[in-house]
Amino acid sequence: MRNVQRGFTLIELIVVVVILGILAAVALPKFIDFSGDAGDASAQSVAGALGSASAMNYAKSAATSEANAAVTAIKSGTATCASLYPLLVGGALPTNVTFAAPATVIVCAPASAGGVNTSCMVKHSKGTTAAGFAVTAICTS
Repeated sequence: MRNVQRGFTLIELIVVVVILGILAAVALPKFIDFSGDAGDASAQSVAGALGSASAMNYAKSAATSEANAAVTAIKSGTATCASLYPLLVGGALPTNVTFAAPATVIVCAPASAGGVNTSCMVKHSKGTTAAGFAVTAICTS
């Protein structure tokens, strides 16, 4: 009978461990810190929610009188980006999400003037997007 050895030699095992170490060193940094991407996603979702809430607020103000308590008055030239807070559930932005310039005065131009409106920029403190994400406010009057 032949004596057949089965298994790996020490050299083969060391080579496999070294290759796995190199792969881990190259791939690991790509998976360690996703907080910047998560922050950007959070800010982008808040911007989308504010845009939708602004459109719904405008629709409600157009359908009812502005004296209705459920409508938030967003007046061109007097409202600021911070005026959009009440449009969100809870009346505030989520943790670490801010407006780049909350005191920016919102200007809503009529469609006849080109319809250019002020955009409020939403940012996350850990986000990687420097400018943030735009929210175009829709004025109720």
